[in-house]
Amino acid sequence: MEVQIDLAYDILDAQGADFVFNIHAAETACQTVLAERLVLNQDIATELHTDPATRNRTLRLHGEPGTLELSYCATVDIAHHRSDPAMLAEVPVRYLPPEVLGYIYPSRYCQSDRLLRLAANTFGALPQGYGRVQAICDWVRQHVAFTSNTSNVNTAAVDTLIEQVGVCRDFAHLMIALCRAVNIPARFTTGTDYGADPALGPPDFHAYVEAYVGGRWYLFDPSGTAIPQGLMRFSTGRDAADVAFATLFGAVRAQAPVIRTRALEDAERGLVLPQHGVLALSTDPGPGAQAARAA
Repeated sequence: MEVQIDLAYDILDAQGADFVFNIHAAETACQTVLAERLVLNQDIATELHTDPATRNRTLRLHGEPGTLELSYCATVDIAHHRSDPAMLAEVPVRYLPPEVLGYIYPSRYCQSDRLLRLAANTFGALPQGYGRVQAICDWVRQHVAFTSNTSNVNTAAVDTLIEQVGVCRDFAHLMIALCRAVNIPARFTTGTDYGADPALGPPDFHAYVEAYVGGRWYLFDPSGTAIPQGLMRFSTGRDAADVAFATLFGAVRAQAPVIRTRALEDAERGLVLPQHGVLALSTDPGPGAQAARAA
């Protein structure tokens, strides 16, 4: 996969402004960055930090007054781990690895504690495993309409449940909250919307879900707008508050991002275009293969 992200900002403060970006492709056991390049129009220092737990790569910089332009491009090899969904069991809380426990608690945008009764009544009697996670994903897709410009940075899972409209981050927050309400760890993941219908607008950043079943983090796209096999992972967190693609500190006016994502096809190397399929996909082995076996 190839990705290019172009961002531009007008810095209005005479003291400049600070920025934190989450736009670098993550490097995991299943996702390898083959090449990448970062170009800035200002001659300023940058700091790139890789979180040892999540593998999120966070870029921090201080921009000078005027226009700040940033361009990031990367070529990434994604080698999905594929599993038969019927073979993936839920991991009981007592066997969850410590690194996973944080993803069963309520968070700012995923108020799972307010959805306990709904989740129990709707999903509590379903057979446990990957299929129950897929049922939650399908339920969110059926009950929420994808509509641009219908939410804002304050919209949380309960708001989306009431309004029944939203964008990809709202679908993700609601699915995560419902998963956590039945003790399934789930986290918010960012990438780009490869495969989205052009009628929805120009290519954009995309939010989807990773749920922890069978000892790994598996991909789900509750909005149904992208092709899961084409999701290139940037960052993961409890919800959008942890992994915003850009956080600005100071007087800044942002311009619309410009994003291009292209899948590379090479029959001789076994590279095929992403497509929808029935197998469960993962790009993160997670810390708990032993936990899954113990369950």
